[in-house]
Amino acid sequence: MQTQSTDIYDVIIAGAGPVGLFLACELRLAGLSVLVLEQAQDPHSALKRLPFGLRGLSTPTTEAFHRRGLLDEIVAAQRTKSGAIRSAAHWMQQARRPAGHFAGIQFYHDDVDAARWPWRLPTPADASVAVNMETLETVLAARANSMGVELRRGFGVIAIDASDDDVTVQAAGETFRGRWLVGCDGGRSTVRKKSGFDFVGTDPEFTGYSIEVELADPEKLSPGRNYTPTGVYTYAQPSTIAMVDFDGGAFHRTAPMTIDHVQSVLRRVACTDVTITALHLAATWTDRARQATTYRKGRVLLAGDAAHTHSPLGGQGLNLGLGDAMNLGWKLAATIRGHAPANLLDTYSHERHPVGAHILDWSRAQVAIMRPTPSARALQAIMRDLIATRDGATYVAERVRGVSLRCDLGGSHPLVGRSVPDFELSDGATIAGRLRPGKGVLLDFDARASLRALASRWGDRIAYFASQPRDRLGLSAVLVRPDGVVAWASDGATDDDEAAQATSRWFGEPTARGCP
Repeated sequence: MQTQSTDIYDVIIAGAGPVGLFLACELRLAGLSVLVLEQAQDPHSALKRLPFGLRGLSTPTTEAFHRRGLLDEIVAAQRTKSGAIRSAAHWMQQARRPAGHFAGIQFYHDDVDAARWPWRLPTPADASVAVNMETLETVLAARANSMGVELRRGFGVIAIDASDDDVTVQAAGETFRGRWLVGCDGGRSTVRKKSGFDFVGTDPEFTGYSIEVELADPEKLSPGRNYTPTGVYTYAQPSTIAMVDFDGGAFHRTAPMTIDHVQSVLRRVACTDVTITALHLAATWTDRARQATTYRKGRVLLAGDAAHTHSPLGGQGLNLGLGDAMNLGWKLAATIRGHAPANLLDTYSHERHPVGAHILDWSRAQVAIMRPTPSARALQAIMRDLIATRDGATYVAERVRGVSLRCDLGGSHPLVGRSVPDFELSDGATIAGRLRPGKGVLLDFDARASLRALASRWGDRIAYFASQPRDRLGLSAVLVRPDGVVAWASDGATDDDEAAQATSRWFGEPTARGCP
C-alpha cells in the first residue's frame, strides 16, 4: 500500500552518493526544499575503504569544494585515514611525486610545466587531494544535514510520473511529489530508465576486479601495476589487488564471486600459480562507456553516473559528476525561484554533455593501450616515451586535472568560460571566499561607478566588490557565475553595455531596485 506525502519539495534527488549530496547542498544554499532518496539502508561499505577506492580530485573539483568551504573538511577527514592508505599504496612510496597516470603510465609533478596555464593564480585548491568514497560521502552528508536537507535511506525509486508541473516518485511504499527530479542514482539509474532517456555508447571489453585477499605465496606477485600477455594487475601489498580480464565484460554482475573464480582469474591474468587462502572483499567493474543523449527531459534531469558511465581508470567519473552538480545547482535554483533567463536550465546539458563525451573518449583511449595484444603494447611504449617528456607530461596533466577546461560561452575574452582565478583582494579575502554564498560576483578592480550601478540593478543575485587584487593578470573587471565560471571579463576600459548583456544572459532581467 502506497502512503502519499502531503509535502511538495522543490527538488527530489535520487541517490545519496557524492554527486547527489553535493547537489543537495547547492540547492539548499539557494533556500530550496530538497528531499534525497537513497536505496541503500547503510551508507557504509567496506569496498568504499579499499586503497584502490582512492579517487584523485581534479582541479575543478577541489576549486568547487574550496569555493563552498568544504575542501579543508575533506582533507582533514581523509588525513585520519592516511596512515593505512599510505602503507598500502605503492604509488605513495615512490621517490618522485606522481601527479597522475594514463592507463597506468605515471607522470610526475616535476615534469609538468604549469606556466602553460596562464589564467591561474596560487590557491589552496591546487593541492593534490585523494579521498575514498566513504570519507567524501560522510563529509557531504554532514554538510547536507546541517543545511536542512531531508535524507531518507532505504528508499529506492521504483516508479516516476512526470507532468508539465511536477514529478511524482514512488519509493519504499511511499509517494513523494517534487517540482523537479534529478537522477543521481548511478550507472544503472532507475530515474534514467523510467524516464526514457537514451543511453548510448560502447560495450565493455573487460571485467575489472577490485579484491582484498590473503595469499599463501604473495612473493609470486610483483608490487605495482603489471602488464602481462593476458591482462593487467596492480598489487598493493599486503592484500589488495586490482585486475583486468579482457573477457568482454562477461563476469560483471552475472554470478556470485567465489574464491575459486577469483583465484582462477588472478592466475590467468598474473600468469602465475598464486594461491588465495581467503577472500574478504570483491567487486567487479567494466569499461562500458555510455552517455545520455541529453541530461534533461522536461522536469527530470540526470547527473553523475546516471548521465554517463565509463571505466574507473584514472578516477575521473567522480570528478565529472561533481562538476555536473556544481553546474546544475545554481541554474536549477534560479529556475525554481523564477528569475532565470530563458533557456538557462538547457545550458546545463549543453555545457556538461561535451565534457562527459570528452572523458568517455579519454577512458576508451586508455583501454586501447591496455589490451593484451602486440599492437597495444607497441602503442603503450610510444605513450611512455611521450609522457616522459615535458610536453607530454604537461598535456596529460592538463587533461587529467582539468585545468584548461573551458565552456563555450561565446565571449570574446579568452578567460570567458574558464574557472575564475583565485584573486587575492586588498582586504585579504579571495574570490573563493566571495563565492561561498552561491551568488554571482562582479569584481571591479578600478572601482567604476558605472559597474557598481550595473550590479545593483540585479539586487542580491550579484555581489559587487571594488578592490585591487594582489595580481590582476592584466584585467580590469570580471563577472563570475555562482559556479565560479567567468561570464564576462575586460582588460581595459569596460564596455558597460556588453557587461549588462552578459549579466542578463546568466542572471535574468534586472530588478527595479537599484536602477538609476
